[in-house]
Amino acid sequence: MDVNDQTDADVFHNLNTFPYPFDDESFDEVLLDNTLEHLDDVVRVIEEVHRVCRPGGLVTIIVPYFRSVWACIDPTHKHFFTVGSFDYFDPSHPTSVRYPYSRVRFKREQVVFNETLANSWLKRALLKVANRWPRGYEYYLSHLYPLDDITFRLRRL
Repeated sequence: MDVNDQTDADVFHNLNTFPYPFDDESFDEVLLDNTLEHLDDVVRVIEEVHRVCRPGGLVTIIVPYFRSVWACIDPTHKHFFTVGSFDYFDPSHPTSVRYPYSRVRFKREQVVFNETLANSWLKRALLKVANRWPRGYEYYLSHLYPLDDITFRLRRL
């Protein structure tokens, strides 16, 4: 799906327009690859993704990491993402209980830095630490050695 009719997408639709042109629980997998940061309402998009994804379905979200130069350089980016950005949708996380922005629920299964990028030897070494201890990396190292993007894997509950 793409908004740009010059691509070879199967469906053309503006993701800021709801509902999406799919039936409830249509997909086993949903991929948002460098998309979410461009959209108006992150919570509403996640709710719509939840609607079209089957229970147990996998949602993969790739976004620029908030400390990356790539997050801020693009004037069309509206949102920035950290390790904890999707804790709000995971009922096992205290943030979800404290801030119930939405009733949709996902289990956050994985957070991976720079998964889709070519990396120098220095970044590969840093990735071993960042991907093993994402919150530790974010709190103690990310301001010194920022990585570029972050991938979230969420399981629809």
